[in-house]
Amino acid sequence: MNDRVYTHEFIDIITTNRPNYMHHMTANWSPIAQEERDQLCFGVWGAVGTTTRWPRVVNMWEEAGFDGLAAGLSHELGRPNLQDEKLEKWWNEAANYRSGGFDRVLIPAPWTRTITELCADGVRGVAYAHETITLAPGAADDFLSMVRDEAIDALAPFGWELVGALKTSMHDDSECIVIWAIPTWQQWAEVEKAYGSDPALRAWRDRCWSGTGFERFLMCDAPLSPMKIGRQPARSDRDPDWFD
Repeated sequence: MNDRVYTHEFIDIITTNRPNYMHHMTANWSPIAQEERDQLCFGVWGAVGTTTRWPRVVNMWEEAGFDGLAAGLSHELGRPNLQDEKLEKWWNEAANYRSGGFDRVLIPAPWTRTITELCADGVRGVAYAHETITLAPGAADDFLSMVRDEAIDALAPFGWELVGALKTSMHDDSECIVIWAIPTWQQWAEVEKAYGSDPALRAWRDRCWSGTGFERFLMCDAPLSPMKIGRQPARSDRDPDWFD
């Protein structure tokens, strides 16, 4: 049972600094977060600009439930400047690469896999589909059940594998985020072509479109993203001066 919660971030990148930011996030922050906050990197991805606004990075962090997130926020916000000492150093460097962003806290469907389980199962993609579905208030749990009961089977013949199915917390249970791993670019293309002809896929598309909004874009792993390397970023991946 997945009893974690997730911090999900859209990060706006300054000019050509996406590689610098993704490395700084995975190599220099994630090992600190693991040691000090019991926070795991779920994924760091570069958004595919052909499919969404650019340049943008998507981060997801796996927290030890709401209690773990509360402890992490207490650690982070305990100083007068609302940044712990190591985060302040990291933040100052990150400011060279990003201009802002938008965060949300996500609650996973309990039957979905944690990042440790996904890495152990060898889940990865050449690309990932990130879907945001908006629904009537209170409909999120029913939609997540339909992901399990309908969407997984509809997309499995095309090689798509579920990475996460989650709902937005501190909200009115009207927004879900679903992420799929896609093994090849051609398997992405086959799904896009088949929505009008494959009965199961068309039925699932209609489910998604029956809410109040739907968006899908593509993204690719950062070099040290966990599903790409099969593990969490480690101290050995860091730049030398980030654990002084």
